[in-house]
Amino acid sequence: MKNRSINQLEVSGEFIELDGERYYVVRNVDKMPPFFISVISDSDHWLFVSSTGGLTAGRVSPETAMFPYVTVDKIHDNAVHTGSKTIFRLQRNDAWDEWEPFNVEHDGRYALKRNLYKNILGNKLCFEEINEDLQLSFRYTWETSDAYGFVRRCEFINLGQQVVDVDVVDGLQNILPAGTPRALQLGSSNLIDAYKWTELDEATGLAMFTLYSGITDEPEPYESLKANTVVCLGLNEQRVLISSEQLDHFRFGKVLKQETHKRGMRGAYLINSSLKLQPQGIQQWQFVADIEQSQSQVVALINKLADKEKFAALLRSSVGAGSDALARIMGSGDGFQSTAEEVVMVHHYANVAFNILRGGVFENQYQVSVSDIAKSVKHFNRDIGARHERFFAGLPSSMRYPDFLALVQDLKDVQLERLCAEYLPITFGRRHGDPSRPWNQFAIKLKDDEGNRLLSYQGNWRDIFQNWEALCLSYPEYIEAVIAKFVNASTVDGFNPYRITKEGIDWEIEDPEDPWSSIGYWGDHQIIYLLKLLEHSNDFHPAKLGTLLLKPIFSYANVPYRIKSFEAMLHDAKDTVSYDLALADTIAKRVDTMGADGKLVLDAKGAVYQVNLLEKLLVPLLSKLSNLVIGGGIWLNTQRPEWNDANNALVGQGLSMVTLYYMRRYIKFLQDLLGDASATVQLSNEVKTWLQDTTAALNYVRPMLGGARIPADERYKTLAMLGEAASHYREKVYQQEGFSGVDLAPMTLIIDLLDTALTAVDHSIQINLRDDKLYHTYNTMNLKKGSLAVDNLYPMLEGQVAVLSSGAVSPQEAVGIIASLFDSLMYRADQQSFMLYPDRQLPGFLQRNQIQAADVVDITLVQRMLEANDHRLITRDVNGVYRFHADITNIGDLRKRMDLLADIYDDAVKLSREALEMVYEKVFNHQAFTGRSGGMFGFEGLGCIYWHMVSKLLLAVQENFFAAKQQGADVATIKQLGELYYRVREGIGFNKTPKDYGAFPTDPYSHTPKHAGAQQPGMTGQVKEEVLSRFGELGIRVHGGLVYFAPSLLRPNEFVASAHVLCFLDVDGQWQTLPLPEQSLAFTWCQVPIVYVLSHEETPQMKLEMQDGSTRSFDQLHLPSGECLSLFQRTGEIRKITIKLNEHMLFGV
Repeated sequence: MKNRSINQLEVSGEFIELDGERYYVVRNVDKMPPFFISVISDSDHWLFVSSTGGLTAGRVSPETAMFPYVTVDKIHDNAVHTGSKTIFRLQRNDAWDEWEPFNVEHDGRYALKRNLYKNILGNKLCFEEINEDLQLSFRYTWETSDAYGFVRRCEFINLGQQVVDVDVVDGLQNILPAGTPRALQLGSSNLIDAYKWTELDEATGLAMFTLYSGITDEPEPYESLKANTVVCLGLNEQRVLISSEQLDHFRFGKVLKQETHKRGMRGAYLINSSLKLQPQGIQQWQFVADIEQSQSQVVALINKLADKEKFAALLRSSVGAGSDALARIMGSGDGFQSTAEEVVMVHHYANVAFNILRGGVFENQYQVSVSDIAKSVKHFNRDIGARHERFFAGLPSSMRYPDFLALVQDLKDVQLERLCAEYLPITFGRRHGDPSRPWNQFAIKLKDDEGNRLLSYQGNWRDIFQNWEALCLSYPEYIEAVIAKFVNASTVDGFNPYRITKEGIDWEIEDPEDPWSSIGYWGDHQIIYLLKLLEHSNDFHPAKLGTLLLKPIFSYANVPYRIKSFEAMLHDAKDTVSYDLALADTIAKRVDTMGADGKLVLDAKGAVYQVNLLEKLLVPLLSKLSNLVIGGGIWLNTQRPEWNDANNALVGQGLSMVTLYYMRRYIKFLQDLLGDASATVQLSNEVKTWLQDTTAALNYVRPMLGGARIPADERYKTLAMLGEAASHYREKVYQQEGFSGVDLAPMTLIIDLLDTALTAVDHSIQINLRDDKLYHTYNTMNLKKGSLAVDNLYPMLEGQVAVLSSGAVSPQEAVGIIASLFDSLMYRADQQSFMLYPDRQLPGFLQRNQIQAADVVDITLVQRMLEANDHRLITRDVNGVYRFHADITNIGDLRKRMDLLADIYDDAVKLSREALEMVYEKVFNHQAFTGRSGGMFGFEGLGCIYWHMVSKLLLAVQENFFAAKQQGADVATIKQLGELYYRVREGIGFNKTPKDYGAFPTDPYSHTPKHAGAQQPGMTGQVKEEVLSRFGELGIRVHGGLVYFAPSLLRPNEFVASAHVLCFLDVDGQWQTLPLPEQSLAFTWCQVPIVYVLSHEETPQMKLEMQDGSTRSFDQLHLPSGECLSLFQRTGEIRKITIKLNEHMLFGV
């Protein structure tokens, strides 16, 4: 045996062919710190695996697990006792060698190489260990089958020239029984062990893992009638062990006995067999595991296992069908491309895959199920469903969505139109939960209880609409439905609920027992997420928004939160939202009576109160303007932070320039949308008054908005006018639980508001430019008796992204911002990318909480208490250093303690209170405390790169590149923006080695701390931004309903020098293999293949191949409107688009 040095083997990565499929391999993966991997499937499997081999897996949700669903740190450590276990014993040179692949506790015994392979589709993960001393290799691959569950396929290979006789124990450990309560497994797993009952069907080798009875403390029977099952295929002679008790016996060479029944202990499924391998020989076997099988299902499985060869063939077919189904899902979302840079196209596929996993995908192109729509209408509103039963009954089983909506509009029932206009036939989505995000609960609901295909989606509001934005780039005809879903669930006070599902909206409820439980509204995404969707609609369908602006088919969510009055906010800006228990009870009763529409605001007759889109767009803007601090930002006063929820302590005193930057883009969009319209618009009475009062407040301050900051007293007065206007509005609509009616308002009133608001916003942006060319992100406010001072915080990446997206900076200024970012303390050279904020040196434990003696010697209360040996406020350590009591965690604790001391120290407390609070603030500087972000070192903490924000920066730089071209900026500036774009892009994971990235480089991950590699796989907002930026690189531009191909940011090195192919799924659901010429690349958009070919011709050419076999040629790079509509609607009329480009049209040439 060799004791190989840990530094001899270098980590590397590459694409390879394995078993006829393309994989990415990380070689010598054990020389990296452990990382986490999400393995996906076409069905309801979830499989999260550590590079150590530890794992958790199950189907649908963590409540139905095969292996314990624990946090990622435990999974890294659990490889020794959970999941795969393999031990080989072989005789060599008159001695027995024992080899346990992937057991790090045995490192140093042999010269080993460990490699980890993940296939491009993302549904297979292969662990490989090569024992160079023994000339043996063992690998196992995780796969999935919709019909049969999880498959662990094993290969044992003799790499040498001698015959090898070997005994093996291989299988799975710590298998949970069906029906294991997750909460009990986490907190009282030993109690669950007491109920475990495992048995073996000896005829087939199928093991059943059950609870002998359900776990309950209730004095009544509770039968447990389901089993998790495991069986092994491929070995002729084997003993089966259903516990891990005999593993040590095997290690010491004892003969093992088959186990047929175990109770009261952890379950395992291990086979023991003797193998003879010829030189270069291979032995294969596989394990098949599934969950929650009924007795009837187990009996059926046993019958199938009577012919194991036939069952193995069925299994192979099922696994293959699953890969095909997964590829079809991703193909429908334009996941496949063919370019010279394999890592780019594989990373694009991964982005599309995880965007779909989080947001779902539209089912069956634009064909919608009429019965599902009818079911959905009835779920939301029973009366409306009943009223239109005959209408639905008279329709075909499926229709194209635009045709269906046209029929609905003909009925002239605006309530039905509202419900149908927001209908989204989405499937395959789930919340972004996993063991690295255990606070997010997910469920992959793809089938109903009868096994029928189910349309369903679920997600946090601030996540799912981002994914839908990217999805709608490939399905543009659903954009307006997504907008309707968004605005129909926003509230009268301009915010939105926490979660959204196909069944409706949901909100948080305070739980006093849960420190993470709280209520409130996030403040950022009402503007920018909605705006991105509106921009999509205006680009693809320029006439639709104009129609919807005046059409009363939109609703308000009736979330039982009540934002307190402006006066109450001034008193305590951290306690501003109350939960209305009485209203919540009323809403619950309405839901029971009418359906999910009971969660919406109703009119006097009990019907859903409906308004036009323009009102729905104005209310969130008015809400933000009500908290505008001129020169400072938007006051964060709804108990929640913004995008970065680790900045949670900004709530109350924080001012967001981020939201203000996005408001500028929102205001400009509305100005362009409305133009100089002189018509009237119908608005709710209270909204009209709020609009007038807000405009008056902004007009008051407008004359003061020059180049300098306005005085602190005027800043406060303006905030008070804006805040009181909103407070009066909320008071009325809360009291009425809705609106008193509608009135006509001149469009000029709205245009005046937008004009005045833009002046205030632009002034504030100008004021927040820093000397280093960056912009302030968040500020803090200091209120004092009629005046409001603004203090600046340190720069953050989030603010630079927002200002670059605002439209407020010129192309030259954009270059300066991005260049300054690379020169800033936010830049991490080791990752060639950006932290959320500069890292900073923090004081050590003993350096914290030190009070200067001069600050307390004159405070009467402190001296009296110390003389009395009373250390409830301040102590003095043996070195003479004054410190606050260790149990005082914040200013609130200090105040409570002083209140308790008032009776003992009488006037001393009153006289010393203000001075002591000032000392406390001086010691801890909590005014500048931003929250968890300043006290942790993972996630959004210090030193961390958050890849979603980096990808948002990437997209913002791209937007500025195209804006510069549109504005006619000079060539040098445009080139600089393009170069900066690729410099930002270079820092994203897919450009890195596995060692530098700390994981599979092609996969998206959430963040990278300074001390570790990439963390939290897959479902990050990064994927949405990169899907959009990738299509931008490829030159897809849509404006005014027309498609333009403008690949001016595409680089020549993406073109393949030799002939190649694009495999894609066409709009008819058929796989196609498209031959491609040399010097070309190809991708799909709306499932139509688009081919770029480099040509020496000066004039570009575009050719369309049509469904009827004809072709159409154009000498310009934009499609006519009819062809655009065909493309957007996925009619299949256009079968292929070929564009010949001159290399000089590309970037960098």
